[in-house]
Amino acid sequence: MSSRFIKSSFLLAGVSVAAILAAPANAQAVAATAAAVDDDTIVVTATKRASDLQDVPFSINAQTQADIQRSGASTIEDLSRNVAGLTIQNLGPGQSQVSIRGVSAGQIVRDQPGVKEQVGFYLDETVISLSLFTPDIDLFDLNRVETLRGPQGTLFGSGSVGGTIRYITNKPTTERVEGTVEADLNIIDGGSVGGSAKAAVNLPLSESIAVRAVGYYTRYGGFIDALREGGGTQENVNKGERYGGRVALLLQPSENVKITPRVLYQEISTEGFNRQDSFNLFANPFTTTRAPVTFGERQQYLLQGEEFRDKTLIIDGTVEVDLDGVNVTSVTSYTDRDILVSRDAGTLSGSVSIDLGFPDAAVTLPSNLRDTTKVQSFTQELRLGSANDSPFQWVVGAFYANTDRDYQQRLPTPGYDAFTDATLGAGTSAAVANGFPADSPFNSSLPYALEQLSGFGEVSYRFFDRLTLTGGLRWYDFQESRTITSGGLFANGDTGKVDRTQSDDFNPRFLASFAVTDDVTINAQAAKGFRLGGVNDPLNGNLCTAQDRAIFGGFQAYGDETLWNYEGGIKAKAGGITFNAAVFYSDIRNLQTTLDAGSCSSRIVFNVPKAHSFGVEFELTGRPVEGLIVGVSGSVLQAEFDSTVRDGNGNVIGGIRDGNRLPTVPKFQISANANYSFPISDTSNVVLNASYQHVGDRYTQPGDQEPPASFFVSGLPFGGATGNEVRSITLLLPAYDLVNISAGLEFGGGYSLTAYVNNLFDENALLSLDRERGGRARIGYATNQPRTFGVTARRTF
Repeated sequence: MSSRFIKSSFLLAGVSVAAILAAPANAQAVAATAAAVDDDTIVVTATKRASDLQDVPFSINAQTQADIQRSGASTIEDLSRNVAGLTIQNLGPGQSQVSIRGVSAGQIVRDQPGVKEQVGFYLDETVISLSLFTPDIDLFDLNRVETLRGPQGTLFGSGSVGGTIRYITNKPTTERVEGTVEADLNIIDGGSVGGSAKAAVNLPLSESIAVRAVGYYTRYGGFIDALREGGGTQENVNKGERYGGRVALLLQPSENVKITPRVLYQEISTEGFNRQDSFNLFANPFTTTRAPVTFGERQQYLLQGEEFRDKTLIIDGTVEVDLDGVNVTSVTSYTDRDILVSRDAGTLSGSVSIDLGFPDAAVTLPSNLRDTTKVQSFTQELRLGSANDSPFQWVVGAFYANTDRDYQQRLPTPGYDAFTDATLGAGTSAAVANGFPADSPFNSSLPYALEQLSGFGEVSYRFFDRLTLTGGLRWYDFQESRTITSGGLFANGDTGKVDRTQSDDFNPRFLASFAVTDDVTINAQAAKGFRLGGVNDPLNGNLCTAQDRAIFGGFQAYGDETLWNYEGGIKAKAGGITFNAAVFYSDIRNLQTTLDAGSCSSRIVFNVPKAHSFGVEFELTGRPVEGLIVGVSGSVLQAEFDSTVRDGNGNVIGGIRDGNRLPTVPKFQISANANYSFPISDTSNVVLNASYQHVGDRYTQPGDQEPPASFFVSGLPFGGATGNEVRSITLLLPAYDLVNISAGLEFGGGYSLTAYVNNLFDENALLSLDRERGGRARIGYATNQPRTFGVTARRTF
């Protein structure tokens, strides 16, 4: 790492610590914060109205601001350690994939723009989900993060077939001046330096106006080293940064009217990806004319650098009006995003060049696959709800969304056209270009237009102060169109081909909740969820073997995925102990399953007629002695296909076999945490924290559980390789265990200083299998951050 960066990192931390020390003290605000931390009551809005977490009649977890700070969490992956049934597949900042309760269709990758999400994400009332690229919102100055398990289609619509995650921010208030300043500095064992500086402030401007502003900067330390052509090594290629902020304004012209406009802007950029290679076309153990390479941990091979960028702008506004027993809420949002995934595609183009008979000089040409996504989305929700304490409660509303998404791929490979014409005939490259730039053997433009209209309602009635019955229904109508134009040697040459998807139906939900005592409630639920279907991109036919074209060429459109979830649960709270548990069964129809289309360098989605997820989840928290908070959460899952999909020859396609596991989710996961605080003076406390997470084994894609557990490394052009070498790799991703510890001091006046070690035992977890052209060009794994040492200073006022 450079001395310049180390100096700037320490300067950043120093300036932030100075800001913390300079912040004014406010004893009353500190006392109020402490009271909120000690209060066992957590208020959530998962049913579109405020209620105690323990009174919500279905399975939900809420990680409060105190929980976030105690655990040191800065991403949703960090938070998932304490949320039963929540699984995060880390593909890098801004690219993680989420599943809840084992409802998973397999790994979604950057070139599947038409795939819809299975877990909906909301920032307060604004939907922010976008398949693979749901924004990686900073957790600073959040009031809580709610995880709603099971389908939430009635109140939250499509994309919530597995569940919904809601980032709930701290709102502007006219009651007081308050804020937080925080600085962090960390160093990755074997990697580089990272850190962050964050600040939030709430300012009352009058009795009816207040503003809350949040700003943050995070430097991601790198930990992946890239071997480069010629024998050099580039260290820490996956380093990056995230910065942004949000400003919310509260306007309260009268007691019964609140208007809250807000602006959020965030940028994420990384210089590479958290991938460690196992095999690479250009760096492998089978060659003699090139230096043989066997990769070590957290190493990859690059012909050229890689990059990820995500610029997100969200402008939204909420209007709340209390009309004497009826709440009227309007939520308007506009989102503008610009995403770039730039990958070293030399192995992709090189492996195709081998198949086409190009010379070695063409095979080793650097090639850059650039995927760009531009999204503009407008949404409007209007709802009315009861605002009284009567046994009868209700909410009704309407939702509209209009989203334009422009997805493009380019494969600039300087010098490629000359080799194409020399090998395949003069004029070949120009004949297949279809208007796209020269020296780019694959190009595609895919604009999408999606329009959604829905109406929803939910009513409940409380009988005898013990039994509450709830019924909900959502009607939806989706219209999506996609236009595809492609060109280049690897493409099919489509020009302005339009495909349309339409769907309309109803989503019901039924709930029953019975209060056995004031502290024990049992719940039952039956709810339907759905995910909109779509159209696959055409196979890159020129890259496919004849067998792969025959097997995968017939899967063009795929239909809506639906799910019926049946669950029973218990919520109990007594003597400082809270225990929540649920048993559930999800009957999934037309599961949209993703898999590699063999050698085609394409991924396709098709429907599996039947699948299910069955399991048990629990969360236990308690305060056994003064100052000690302990928690344990876990889940046991059986998530399997109930259908077998075969090709025309009777062969099972992609591991879709009755009884095989659904991909990306473990059968078993459990986590435990303990936080112990004790005084060392009248104004100071010591705070000790430890957490443990176990994640069971998983498969990345369904086909990974079909034999053999190895890849034939075909097409190697270099001396000593026959093209029939076999590379044995781990297809069943092994279980892993993570341990984090921290120790801190809390001083009077809201100051705190915490030292921590994350991934204490330096576990190199294999999070997902990464392969290019079915493993013929490259095989690797996404992996986690190594052991990390850090210190965080915080000042709350």
